Amino acid sequence: MRRIAIYCGSSRGNDPVLQEAAAALATYLVRQGIGIVYGGGKVGIMGVIADAALAAGGEVIGVIPESLLAKELGHATLTELHITETMHQRKQKMVDLSDGFIALPGGFGTLDELFETLTWLQLSFHHKPVGILNVNGFFDHLLTFLDHMSASGFLKPEHRASLLTETAPAALLTAMRSFQPYVDGKWITDLVDEAAR
Repeated sequence: MRRIAIYCGSSRGNDPVLQEAAAALATYLVRQGIGIVYGGGKVGIMGVIADAALAAGGEVIGVIPESLLAKELGHATLTELHITETMHQRKQKMVDLSDGFIALPGGFGTLDELFETLTWLQLSFHHKPVGILNVNGFFDHLLTFLDHMSASGFLKPEHRASLLTETAPAALLTAMRSFQPYVDGKWITDLVDEAAR
């Protein structure tokens, strides 16, 4: 993998351990020769990621909508900064530039990016690995809910398993490098058959 997109918050949150984990992930990826694609801001966990990767001598590519450039205080010293017209273009550009995706702590925007990327994987619009770095149990409740969705029949176990989850950067990167997408040609057919009943 040449580049990994990191989805994360424009806030730092109130747990310094999460900020430290974000910096550690960025530094680790740079040491593995992997560039970082992210939301382009210099604030919050986004800023932590960018600053740590740049300090380690890594490639950092930001992608930010023009309307959020002032709000998120776009980072001025990135390797590249792409400015888009819309949020959708931002997400598409991040997917296009990246060979995999990692979610870190964040809010609605982080979850939006994570789940849109997972949905595209589920629909075979891409076949790239999607992971969560679950530091300090931040995502525990979300993962429990995904298990509930699967148990309730709304999410195939194979699609549930496509979201890689680890607590350490090395373990997550290993899982991403060995990821094999689940492709089920009958998935849409099954939906049509069920609707016809």
